[in-house]
Amino acid sequence: MPMHKDEIDGLVRKAQGGDKASLQALVRAIQDDVYRLALRMLYDPDDASDASQEILILVVTRLSTFEFRSAFRTWVYRVAANYLMGAKKIRGNDPVLSFDDYRIDLESDLAESEDDAGGTEHQILLNEVRISCTMAMLLCLDAKHRLAYILGDIMELDHAEASRALSLSKANFRKQLSRARARVVEFTSRSCGLVSADAKCTCSKKLPGAVRRGRVDGRNIRYAAQSEAGYGEVRDRIQGLKGELRTLELQTSVPLYNSPDDFGAMVEKLLEGA
Repeated sequence: MPMHKDEIDGLVRKAQGGDKASLQALVRAIQDDVYRLALRMLYDPDDASDASQEILILVVTRLSTFEFRSAFRTWVYRVAANYLMGAKKIRGNDPVLSFDDYRIDLESDLAESEDDAGGTEHQILLNEVRISCTMAMLLCLDAKHRLAYILGDIMELDHAEASRALSLSKANFRKQLSRARARVVEFTSRSCGLVSADAKCTCSKKLPGAVRRGRVDGRNIRYAAQSEAGYGEVRDRIQGLKGELRTLELQTSVPLYNSPDDFGAMVEKLLEGA
């Protein structure tokens, strides 16, 4: 269960005073939020883990500068956003996709298949395709619009908090979010079979080619293993909605992944070496 703001603030004050146990507890309290943001920004779990470590190191080293003018989590998101938009390593690994490129890729190598065909293993593979594709499409947004969309629509921060995290006015944040949302909605409405019955690509048609290309590996399920909802359940939930709500449900149906790493232990090692 997430910590209450007062609990977080208490840990921050103790950590700023030099209490190592409080610092470790603070890092553990925020590591999932940082990892989830990094994962949705970067798509690849290994890249997200590396970025999370760098972000949390920045949080620890800059903790003394936090003055409680905003919620601590908002400040953490600002540190994370600045890193994810500015780090050379991140910019150098950006695939620079476009929605047109992604549409062409989706519509290639399709095979006739049925969503309900096959047993449990097949459903897990369909879920893997669904989640990986849903996450990857956000790479078609540039970093600032991707961040606005993730914070505003996926992580559901209120506009005041999200705008502070991105160092924007609320009006500018709303503009960025609106532009990002429009692009994602337009793409899914034309190209995602879960959202539109007219789309060429469906998860079932994409699955055989994805397996052949090594994009989906039944021996190494990267995304669907943590999904509590089955493929059919998510499909029915999306298709029971209308308009832009379908796209929103598609994106928010991606699981809330917990950090695979214990960064509190990392902090302990850093402190031991200091």
